[in-house]
Amino acid sequence: MKTKPDPVDHIISTWGDVSPDLDVTPMHVFGRLHRAYLLYRQEITALFEELGTSTSGFEVLAALRRQPEFRAAAGDLAQGTLVTTGGLTLRVRRLEAEGLVTRSRDTRDNRVVYVELTEMGLELVDRVARIHFANLGRLLDSLSERERSSLAGGLNKLEQSMTSATGAAPSE
Repeated sequence: MKTKPDPVDHIISTWGDVSPDLDVTPMHVFGRLHRAYLLYRQEITALFEELGTSTSGFEVLAALRRQPEFRAAAGDLAQGTLVTTGGLTLRVRRLEAEGLVTRSRDTRDNRVVYVELTEMGLELVDRVARIHFANLGRLLDSLSERERSSLAGGLNKLEQSMTSATGAAPSE
């Protein structure tokens, strides 16, 4: 299926007009990736707010939901959510104030803090996850399974290429 011209095509074309010797072909990928990310972020932010949470809150709740006994050491949780420990502390405090998680210290090592989903947190994350993943599926409705798989593989290769080029892993 032929795609119709978009704003990225316009940007590339105008660069060609003003600076024909400049290679702007990476914009085919990064311009569209950026625009798709903005649409994605807008969509999930609105949905999470409607469902009574936030993107950052859901990330923490979902990371805990995937843990045995819905509990993890704060340091491990920070790694699992790609957030600094300081950033995680702020998120956990908000979630704790909302009654969605509890914190406790390890009885053998007082430096270790555990974060655990409450029953209310578990109910919220399960409800939000069902709606969120259905919504993500809806956003991909116009792609075939083959196109989804190809795009996912291409994005994986893009991340690997960028990691190799920069020497850095993605962060928040």
